[in-house]
Amino acid sequence: MKTFFRILFIVFFLVGWPFHENMCNAQTTSHITARKGLLDLRNQDLYAKPIALNGEWLLSWGQLLYPGDSVINPYLTNFPSLWNDNIINGKPLPSQGYATYKLVILLPKNRPNLALELPDVYSSYALYVNGSLVAKNGQPGKNAHEAEPFWTSKTVYLPQQPDTVSLLLQVSNFWHSKGGTYKEILFGKQDQLYLKRERDTAYDLVLTGCLFMGGLFFLGLYLFGKKDKTILYFSLFCIVYSYRMIGTNLYVLHTIFPSLNWFIAIHLEYLTLTLGVALFGQYTRHLYPEDTNPMVMKIMIWFCLTFAAIVVLTKPIVFTGLINIFLGVMFLCLAYAFFVNIEAARHKRNGSVYALFSTVVVLLVFLVINLDYFGMVPQIKGAVFIGYISFFFLQSLALSHRFAYTFKQAAMQAQQGLKAKSEFLSTMSHEIRTPLNAVIGMTHLLLHNKPRQDQKKDLDVLLFSANNLLSIVNNILDYNKIEEGKIHFEHIPMNIGVIARNIVAGFKMQAEEKGITLKLDIDDSLIKEITGDPTRTGQVINNLIHNAIKFTKEGWVCLSIKVVTVSDEFITMKISVQDTGIGIEPGKQLLIFERFTQADSSTSRSYGGTGLGLAISKKILELQGITLQLQSETNKGSIFYFTQTFPVSKEKASAQQLSLRTNETNHQRLKGVSILLVEDNPFNILVAQTILENSGAQIDIATNGQEALSTFNAQKHKLILMDLHMPVMDGYEATERLRDKGETIPIIALTANTAQEVEGEAYAAGLTDIIVKPFNPDNLHQVILQYIQPAV
Repeated sequence: MKTFFRILFIVFFLVGWPFHENMCNAQTTSHITARKGLLDLRNQDLYAKPIALNGEWLLSWGQLLYPGDSVINPYLTNFPSLWNDNIINGKPLPSQGYATYKLVILLPKNRPNLALELPDVYSSYALYVNGSLVAKNGQPGKNAHEAEPFWTSKTVYLPQQPDTVSLLLQVSNFWHSKGGTYKEILFGKQDQLYLKRERDTAYDLVLTGCLFMGGLFFLGLYLFGKKDKTILYFSLFCIVYSYRMIGTNLYVLHTIFPSLNWFIAIHLEYLTLTLGVALFGQYTRHLYPEDTNPMVMKIMIWFCLTFAAIVVLTKPIVFTGLINIFLGVMFLCLAYAFFVNIEAARHKRNGSVYALFSTVVVLLVFLVINLDYFGMVPQIKGAVFIGYISFFFLQSLALSHRFAYTFKQAAMQAQQGLKAKSEFLSTMSHEIRTPLNAVIGMTHLLLHNKPRQDQKKDLDVLLFSANNLLSIVNNILDYNKIEEGKIHFEHIPMNIGVIARNIVAGFKMQAEEKGITLKLDIDDSLIKEITGDPTRTGQVINNLIHNAIKFTKEGWVCLSIKVVTVSDEFITMKISVQDTGIGIEPGKQLLIFERFTQADSSTSRSYGGTGLGLAISKKILELQGITLQLQSETNKGSIFYFTQTFPVSKEKASAQQLSLRTNETNHQRLKGVSILLVEDNPFNILVAQTILENSGAQIDIATNGQEALSTFNAQKHKLILMDLHMPVMDGYEATERLRDKGETIPIIALTANTAQEVEGEAYAAGLTDIIVKPFNPDNLHQVILQYIQPAV
């Protein structure tokens, strides 16, 4: 916060210094005033500062005099002043009518090129200097039909400058509730006045641009964001109020468009003021709703809207006469906004400090503007400019804090959503895998019991469907892990030729059922083992072959592994899967790599699938810096391929990595082995018990961790199969208690979660290995045989 105020101070100092200098240069000499229609400047230095032509002017009420006309019954009046502030013959002048002002100026001999800075009047004027018309706003006249109102400010050069300057000013008003003059005319060095006008015009244009473009920016945030009404009201306030920067005071807009209709302009001038206050009130109400009184805000907003309706529906003489009432209510609205921001700051709302300071600034700005409007202080253009810029800047900071808080909340919600999604997927995985374990396990048991040929066909269909469902679950979990960045790659010795042969063997039956040929083409020069992740490499190849078989009705599918380059340290190979399937249109070849997406909706209806296989393969390769590429032609087939460089392995791949399947048929491979099975699901107990007993094992059952501790016999049991999620006591705690007692027996986890989800906690608890449900008998036997020696 301290840094912010230091920066703010420096910015205001750097920006405000030229304003201060300009104000000093433009400051008028207040003690020189006109007396009885004469202003004597013969002893004044006109090179120094402009002089305000204030004082006693001759006034001819009810007369429009021209140069050369005689002044009839002139009155002395203070200039500038409104007509109804003057009393003639004991009566105040009306605000409607016409009059002529006259002033004679005596000039010094040593003088620069001179100019006049002319403000607007109520509501039209014509100025003659030494008999020549030099400036005009609208058209003065003796009635509303002859006259025409217009407002703008001008700086005019005086080409002929004798020692005496005679000013004749015609003024008429038939439309405004006020009549006459209310701003001073400046007289002085031409360069000074022109520079002052250019600067003042630049201030108005810059403010207009800042507010209008800022309003459009915030409007865009609203339209393309979360539709936050706070942003909407602030954007509309900036856009509406930007008109007042260019359509009031100097009336720069009127200068740019001299044919602009005065009646439209004055309606816009007052309408933007009333709507601006209403929009700012709505903005404050939505910015800190907890600290506002809804009834107070509604009353103020409805008052503004009522006055806006009066502006739209009535003539200028009506609504201009009511402006003082509105200005009083406007200050009440700003004061209440100030109170709301104090309460927000006290409750430490987001950005409330900046909003509070901005309200203080805008209160001061409006105070200065209105004091200038009532003629109580001289115009301070630079201070008003700094005030508006500060207000907009501070309010932007308040909204930025709101954005930051919103984004932070959105990020937290997104993280919570990701966590909830991950937990949901993990739970669903567990709940789906548990019954699948019974389905797949019992199917394997029935297949091993030599069923009839017709039964075998039905069991094969059942096993294929169950494995297909398991594959879908695994794909969804894999993609979720990839998105969350939880996937890790192993770097262990592997034989990619063996992996390829096993995968092709696994798909051989599926290909034969469709009547297509499944080929394998391995480069003869591929004789070295490599280092990599056999699981992920096999997963990519598996997905590509599965995808090719699914979309090929006739012909063949070929897995090809070709060596591109080889050295003592690295082997680069091209792995491709080619098919003679339906192919992919060029416009949809990028689309198929998106998650849950296939080339078109008819594809999923005709061929099934979730559309995750290719997306997962692409992500797995991209995480290793590899690109999955595609060549395809409609109705002729596709080639999916990638090129990967593997380090040459100095070790041999383990037997488990070399073979993903086993054909061992010895049903007594676990003869004499006593196993404690800890499982709470009766179907999973039935599957595991049947598989193990068919292999000759002796099985004891425990349905939770507490029961396992009391059932376990160190002299009898050679291995424990431990479910992890059970009532009373889970598998983690039961394992920890056994390890605390010094038991070294192999304890293998049985879990429906993926190995990566539980391995950290499982190994920390003392578990020896992990078997993921559903499992087939061969995999179960293979893991158990790694840790025990069956009786001979």
